Amino acid sequence: MIRKIVKIDEEKCTGCGLCASACHENAIVMENGKAHLLRDDFCDGFGDCLPACPAGAITIEERESAAYSPEAVEMRKQILAAQNGIAVGPGVPHMPHAGGCPGSAMHTFNRNNQKPQRNSDADARETSCYENHTVPSELMQWPVQIKLLPTQAPFYENANLLIAADCTAYAYAAFHRDFIKNHITLIGCPKLDEGDYTDKLTEIISNNNIKSITIVRMEVPCCGGLEHAATEALKASGKFLPWRVVVISRDGEILE
Repeated sequence: MIRKIVKIDEEKCTGCGLCASACHENAIVMENGKAHLLRDDFCDGFGDCLPACPAGAITIEERESAAYSPEAVEMRKQILAAQNGIAVGPGVPHMPHAGGCPGSAMHTFNRNNQKPQRNSDADARETSCYENHTVPSELMQWPVQIKLLPTQAPFYENANLLIAADCTAYAYAAFHRDFIKNHITLIGCPKLDEGDYTDKLTEIISNNNIKSITIVRMEVPCCGGLEHAATEALKASGKFLPWRVVVISRDGEILE
């Protein structure tokens, strides 16, 4: 049959993987650093992947192709869910893609066996924490960028979410200790990133068993966009979760 379907220009494709993450049918895969349409019957032709492509490598064309198959898409989602350790059942939501940019591959870190960090002034004078790695990272997962994070993943289960403006970690010296520790971290910049985070944050909160939400933003007005997106997402999810907003000053102090 002749119908509308996605067309990917491999010469323009930069391999960022954003289209694969945006495709709700998981019809796009990343191979050898390029995006490919896995199967015609996985693509519904609606083009949800188009706005995600920063290189303009994706268009919609009309050509002879197999009909879109919701059943085939559902089966693929079930397989991906099993591979990602997510409960298999009817109506599995959009799954994170495999492949793509190596930097967006999911990782979970075990912080239980880390060496304790030095706390006393004497210890600090005696040895350099940077030279001896005595201040451990508290990051629990990768990726951290809101744009790159999947909407469902094992590390969200019973998680405390930290939704933070990216500048906060530079302004506040003890950011790992006071905020990242024991949290799943989501960062972004509402001024520089294109689009709004509300829909994606709503999916993350709705599709996972989240325990609490902490929003950390800078005092500058543009950071209000991140707070607004997070609070609207919480409302849209219909869940009642413990949440708080922390504001960091430009000189690194907690204001609220």
